Amino acid sequence: MLNIALVAGSSRNNSQSGKVARVLRQRLIEMGQTTQDTSSIIDLGLAPLPLWPAEDAGPWGMFQQQLAAADAVVIIAPEWNGMACPAIKNFFIYASKAELAHKPGLLVGVSSGIGGAYPIGELRASSYKNCRLCYLPEHLIVRQVEKVLNGPQPVDEADERIRSRIDYALDVLVRYAHALQPVRAAISFDNPAFANGM
Repeated sequence: MLNIALVAGSSRNNSQSGKVARVLRQRLIEMGQTTQDTSSIIDLGLAPLPLWPAEDAGPWGMFQQQLAAADAVVIIAPEWNGMACPAIKNFFIYASKAELAHKPGLLVGVSSGIGGAYPIGELRASSYKNCRLCYLPEHLIVRQVEKVLNGPQPVDEADERIRSRIDYALDVLVRYAHALQPVRAAISFDNPAFANGM
């Protein structure tokens, strides 16, 4: 069984990003790739990180343990005003190579409308730099998020299509997770000359 961490990147509690995280986790369990015990959701709306730098890192210690144990990570990033929201950007300031280096990451954009692509581009551009998370060439964008993934069965064609795409993307993530395990084990992180990305 794989250990998979899902990060719901909204700063709102009861967010659509949290809903998407729960759906993806449940699909991974149903696909037999993880269990309730070997998967976790880090919901930044329910347990917010203080704005970095902070004297008290809040729940970061717990998040650190969840991420370090993970074989793969799913980053769920809501789009706010055409950007990744501040909570997920702040998360990546805390995250380091100790937790995320050379682990596969699936990016999931979330939009209440027909957007959702900008957070994907923004996070691909810079969020991996120091933490060395390996984003998959695949990603998901959950558009019209309030209308989809609300029950066990799809309600329309758009809902059915995103569910099929979710299964495909999660299958790709699982394959990368297995493939990258020996890569992570073979790479040393001890060289202080290369502590940060370029």
